[in-house]
Amino acid sequence: KMAEKQEEPSNAQNGEPDNAEEGEGKKKKVKREDLPPFEIVTGERLPAIFFKFQFRNVEYSSGRNKTFLCYVVETQGKEPVTCRGYLEDEHAAAHAEMAFFNTILPTCQAGARHDVTWYVSSSPCVACAQRICEALRKNKGLRLTIMVGRLFMWEEPEMQAALRSMKEAGCKLRIMKPQDFEYVWKNFVEQEEGEEAKSFVPWEDIQENFQYYEEKLAEIL
Repeated sequence: KMAEKQEEPSNAQNGEPDNAEEGEGKKKKVKREDLPPFEIVTGERLPAIFFKFQFRNVEYSSGRNKTFLCYVVETQGKEPVTCRGYLEDEHAAAHAEMAFFNTILPTCQAGARHDVTWYVSSSPCVACAQRICEALRKNKGLRLTIMVGRLFMWEEPEMQAALRSMKEAGCKLRIMKPQDFEYVWKNFVEQEEGEEAKSFVPWEDIQENFQYYEEKLAEIL
């Protein structure tokens, strides 16, 4: 079993400055209940600091309570079209996987075949897994491959059943290899303006952690 240190992110790792709460002139703190129930952040490239923290394939995902979903949709119509981007869920009420089906897929050509690949920081929860199964059963032209950095709560029997149901519905589930993290880095992560694109630097244990999760997924499926 991997020995992975628990990591608590600072605000900076979550993309917020550490002194964010102080603010200029003691701005009134926004209470959680003042926030909208959820907010889905969309875009083409995510900040490097988010990628390095949220996508890291550690065993214990302490502090990593968001889902980052990078997608590639290849539409096989009269004129093949490829679109890509990322989704990030901000509050717990809606997940990035649901947002993809609610906001991204409907903009794609109806009736065409869609080959969709997701690169997600962690595997879907039970509710999102059910939504994925429904979408695949309803839309026969949809092909979905999900590349995951970490397995979410994989010890739970209901989570294992949800992963198996996704496979049965035709979803291809894969654990991200070091090369997949590099692909996301090149295609979905912001590079500093004015700098040459920085090459991807694998973190320690990236290969070992990939093998760990690959074995777990194989056992479950």
